[in-house]
Amino acid sequence: MSSSTDGAPAAQAPEREQWSGQVGFLFAAIGSAIGLGNIWRFPGVAYSNGGGAFMIPYIVALLCVGIPVLLLDYALGHRMRGSSPAVFRRLHRRFEWLGWWQVFVCFIIMCYYPAVVAWSMRYVLFSVGTAWGDDAKGFFYDYVGTSRVSGDAPHYTLQLVSGVIIPLLIVWGFGIYTVSRGVSRGVERANRVFLPLLVVLFLALVVRAVLLPGATNGLNSLFTPQWEALTDFKVWMAAFAQIFFSLSVGFGIMLTYASYLRPRSNLVGTGLVAAFANSSFEILAGIGVFGTLGFMAHAQGIGVDGIEGIAGPALAFITFPTVISQMTGGAIFGILFFSSLVMAGLTSFISILQVVVPAIAEKTGASIPRTALVVCLPAAALSLLLFGTTSGLFDLDIVDAFINNIGVVSSAIIMCVGVTWVLRRATPLQRHLNLVSETRVVGAWWRFLVAVVVPLALTYILVQTVRSYIQDGYEGYSHAMLGAFGWGMLALGVVIGIVLTLAKWRTPVDEFTPIDLDAPLAAIEEEN
Repeated sequence: MSSSTDGAPAAQAPEREQWSGQVGFLFAAIGSAIGLGNIWRFPGVAYSNGGGAFMIPYIVALLCVGIPVLLLDYALGHRMRGSSPAVFRRLHRRFEWLGWWQVFVCFIIMCYYPAVVAWSMRYVLFSVGTAWGDDAKGFFYDYVGTSRVSGDAPHYTLQLVSGVIIPLLIVWGFGIYTVSRGVSRGVERANRVFLPLLVVLFLALVVRAVLLPGATNGLNSLFTPQWEALTDFKVWMAAFAQIFFSLSVGFGIMLTYASYLRPRSNLVGTGLVAAFANSSFEILAGIGVFGTLGFMAHAQGIGVDGIEGIAGPALAFITFPTVISQMTGGAIFGILFFSSLVMAGLTSFISILQVVVPAIAEKTGASIPRTALVVCLPAAALSLLLFGTTSGLFDLDIVDAFINNIGVVSSAIIMCVGVTWVLRRATPLQRHLNLVSETRVVGAWWRFLVAVVVPLALTYILVQTVRSYIQDGYEGYSHAMLGAFGWGMLALGVVIGIVLTLAKWRTPVDEFTPIDLDAPLAAIEEEN
């Protein structure tokens, strides 16, 4: 019997793998949230949107959007205990397609994300002898092959870049091996190793950065409040977008991770720890990055505002190498920085794989190791053919913008509206969060934020983004490139979602009963 009516009697679904404990889940959740965007996106966004004053809308966004949606993901995954498509099917059959949309979003991200991790991996070696010399910009464009794209306008090429292929295959090999070993023996163990290592490496980097000459000027540029920015609505929207993307919420990752928790789990406490740990790391990244940029400005005799490339790949692969060449002991600093990028990238990469592989395995009834090969080998081939070529940087730029700014945001909006307004499940999910957690602090405020504040804020972001892409295009790319890698990709996702929804389930996904919301805690604890 389907669980579309909470509490209805039904046979139990097959036993689901679990994390070894709450700590293992927390390591994985934080490892997923802390990714490349924390290091190279937050500092630039904060600097461009009011500096120190940005922290006010940032904290508001964390409390009003980030944590509420994170708890929604946790509640859905933990209560319905399945992959994203299974969870939404169990809510209502007509919502299964939303789960497959989230799987598609993660599939696209897992195709291009390894390319950036591969670049970072190669740059660890480049740092040893500062291979880029005095021209970090030219070196990077030559390394990724962009400089070899003929013609005036960016266009797709099938010419593979030899220097990208090997590290890209290593990243994919790691991902396939880790996910194939399952949740506790694979994903959890990897995060227990890489997350502490990332923190240690990045702390060492930050300490070195703030001791550089001119570092104080960089920190002042980041944290000096520009209070007039608070009157600009775009600054508030930038804060909402930053929190939303950095927490990895709304597109299946945290939902899937929560589904592996034991029935009696402290969802609320864990969610708060994960959210604040992610934001703390972002602020730490801002200190490290702008301390370094302050040194660069000092060395060149200019102001920090005169530096170009303070966000995104330009920050990581052009600006930072330029700084490394100018400092004493730059090679060690470079190794620390790019090793941190690798660690952050790997922990986020396996979390993305963990959305796609179990969903396909659950649908087809195949084993996780077999599904990992069937799904990831074609994805690895796409990584090579789309993002390991001389046009890979262009392809990645477009795909990343469209899948995040439209795909992820639309997923979160539909999820919030569907759960709260259409299916009317906000109250049972609120009761579930309170029932299984150690503290019962989730009240009507949570339902209001998820049902009203989050959809309104994200809808504004989505409408402005779509309008901009339609009217102005994106970054000067041709209509052909945007049509293929932007709008065409999203249309393909709709088609794939429909096909997978119509496909027959090979596992008894509907034979499931959620936790009885009126059951005593002792009964729930016996299920552990």
